[in-house]
Amino acid sequence: MLQAEVTTVLAEQEWVPLADEHRRAVEALTAGHRERALAGEPHPVEDFLFSYYRFRPGQLARWHPGAGVVLRGEAARERLSWKGYAPWRDGEGVVVDTAAVAASQGRRLGHVRDVVAATRARAPELGCFGLHEWAMVHGSGDDPSVLRHERQPLRLGAEGTDAVVEEGARRGWLRCTHVDAFRFYPGSAVALSPLRPTRETQPALEQPGCLHAGMDLYRSASLLVPLAPSSLVLAAFRLARDIRELDMRASPYDLSAYGREPVRVETAAGRAQYVSEQKAFAERGQELREALLPLLDAVTTGGG
Repeated sequence: MLQAEVTTVLAEQEWVPLADEHRRAVEALTAGHRERALAGEPHPVEDFLFSYYRFRPGQLARWHPGAGVVLRGEAARERLSWKGYAPWRDGEGVVVDTAAVAASQGRRLGHVRDVVAATRARAPELGCFGLHEWAMVHGSGDDPSVLRHERQPLRLGAEGTDAVVEEGARRGWLRCTHVDAFRFYPGSAVALSPLRPTRETQPALEQPGCLHAGMDLYRSASLLVPLAPSSLVLAAFRLARDIRELDMRASPYDLSAYGREPVRVETAAGRAQYVSEQKAFAERGQELREALLPLLDAVTTGGG
């Protein structure tokens, strides 16, 4: 068992209120999704994080102190049945087992670490204006079956959407660096793109201005649970949720039925608004990468 150096010991009366506070915060943030799930009413903006990432609201609501924290008390002993926990050396508490986290995720965390580290070292690129969502429906014509996100209508129609993508290609804006956005491009949009991101080239291409790279920090944090403290995982969730709002408001879809006003990236004003929000998200993402890297190092290089 590989345990991080203990920096904190928490008595039951100290950590149980923290766990309860975290659970209440997550329940408030996920209430809408959970209610819609019961009613079978999906939301094209707010439900994405729960369909795209494999981390359920119940998992997010479960509080973890993170590496190097010993939990005392009867409630702590219950965690011995949880994945990634082990008895502390004195037998009077429980602590996260770093080796167990590393073993459960395997080589996947090595790739995550490479991507996060490389992205942290780069300056953001801010000239794509969210055209990845537009490129995904390039050439769709009037066939709604190719539209994603619950088949929402296109604000500018198929021809208008294609024109925005093609202008973006001519002006050098269609430069998607993110493999998991690019993989949804139809052939017509692939032909317009100067980049061909793949999983292998992800460490070389990922950059902090990319909205999807910022959202994926939530996945990176969730893979590190319980080594990552819940405060970090929740911060990554909040960032991903905020990014998702911009991603879809700047998309070609008409989301007025859901109360979302578009960021009209087909205009100069809309592009300026997009870049302003994109910069702020990039800064938040870099702070999260800084916090994630020591944890990723601990499970990929044997540290901790």
